[in-house]
Amino acid sequence: MKNKPKIKSYKTLRNLVTCLRDDLKSGNKDVVLLYAYNGIGKTRLSMAFKDIGEKGDVRDTLYFNAFTEDLFHWDNDLTNDSRRFLKINSDSRFFLGFKELALEDKIFGYLERYADFDFKIDYENWVITFSRGDEDAIKVSRGEENIFIWCIFLALCELVVDGDKVYDWVRFLYIDDPISSLDDNNAIAVACDLAQLLERGKDRVKAVISSHHSLFFNVICNELKNLKHRKYFLHRGGAPDSYTLQNTGDTPFFHHVAMLSELRKVAASGQIYTHHFNMLRSILEKTASFFGFNDFSACIHGFDDEVLYARALNLLSHGKYSVYEPREMVEDTKELFHRILNAFLERYRFDLPELSAEADLQQSLQQNTP
Repeated sequence: MKNKPKIKSYKTLRNLVTCLRDDLKSGNKDVVLLYAYNGIGKTRLSMAFKDIGEKGDVRDTLYFNAFTEDLFHWDNDLTNDSRRFLKINSDSRFFLGFKELALEDKIFGYLERYADFDFKIDYENWVITFSRGDEDAIKVSRGEENIFIWCIFLALCELVVDGDKVYDWVRFLYIDDPISSLDDNNAIAVACDLAQLLERGKDRVKAVISSHHSLFFNVICNELKNLKHRKYFLHRGGAPDSYTLQNTGDTPFFHHVAMLSELRKVAASGQIYTHHFNMLRSILEKTASFFGFNDFSACIHGFDDEVLYARALNLLSHGKYSVYEPREMVEDTKELFHRILNAFLERYRFDLPELSAEADLQQSLQQNTP
């Protein structure tokens, strides 16, 4: 990377939101695409974007994020253990016109692409029951539930794109990680369906899409290449509640390099957690794929401790290691992490950006500018 993408820093979440809205308004972009790992604050950002567009009863953003999924909750019929259904929070503005517009056909038009179950909406009691074959009132899996809710959102987006008066208040769509609990095939399908819808509605609505899922992000980048868009790598700044945006321009794979830069910074700090092995293995897998290898182990083939490295990456990149409940590695494991990362970077000489350092410098200069 000879020309490193420029980093901009934002002291507050509100300043960051203003930048994104400016891109879509004065910047004349159709879509803004954000890549960020989990724990950076994508959900907070989506809510802040929505909040700035609220003035009394007037709103301008229809959003999909973790809170959207919370608009639905299960009644598992604990007494009889026979009739389970999903309850809808009908008080939410999300469901304006839901009953009158009878969206079942639109929802099913999307759902049949991803899943093999059927559903029925009871508008009097605001509940949804599911069936599969001869089984009625079943409880679908968490992944199936997520894809069903996503299909509802797509159906509502169709109303926005088609200019339905019930949703004519929507000027922006904010979509954060719509593919939680989905396999890669569905991740690709979701990205393609979303891209087609946004292309249809480019003259009616603008969108922000954020994700930590590299496959989804790359597919959506490629599918939307004909729209006027901007791609960013979102990162936390050096100060509390500060953020940085790195414009990746025409390099949608830049976030892989940025992730490596993050791992190098983590290694230098000594604050290495179990989930960092997940990130390291992910980088090796993507590098192997780029070079046409069948397995990530090809990237460490020939190293003195090749067998040990492969065993560690297999063992420590699995299990319940969450960025939300981080567990720091013991010293021996930290040392192993250092050795694998250094050996990999020695073989594959990436030109890694100094994300935080440059952002901190820019912030310092801004603060000291009269």
